[in-house]
Amino acid sequence: MTVVMSMSWAGVTPEQYDTVREAVGWEEVAPAGSEVHVAWFDARGLHVIDVWESEQAFEAFLAERLAPAVEKAGIAGAPETRFSPLHRRHIAPGVTGAA
Repeated sequence: MTVVMSMSWAGVTPEQYDTVREAVGWEEVAPAGSEVHVAWFDARGLHVIDVWESEQAFEAFLAERLAPAVEKAGIAGAPETRFSPLHRRHIAPGVTGAA
């Protein structure tokens, strides 16, 4: 079942996120089952909304690729993560690629 994963991680900075993104390379080699990734920051830290083909696909990516890079980057604590069934997805015409 396709799911929306929402994550908040207090204290994570844009620099830490970029360090992990570059180490994992998810924009160059997309994780199996990943469909959409959106990230932003506020005064609290990192926020992410992803769409995955299943919760298990995210868990595999976390274990195999993401967690080792997070640990190596020295990011402390743990994120608040929730999964919800996807009801509908719309991507505007002409929107493609990473930005």
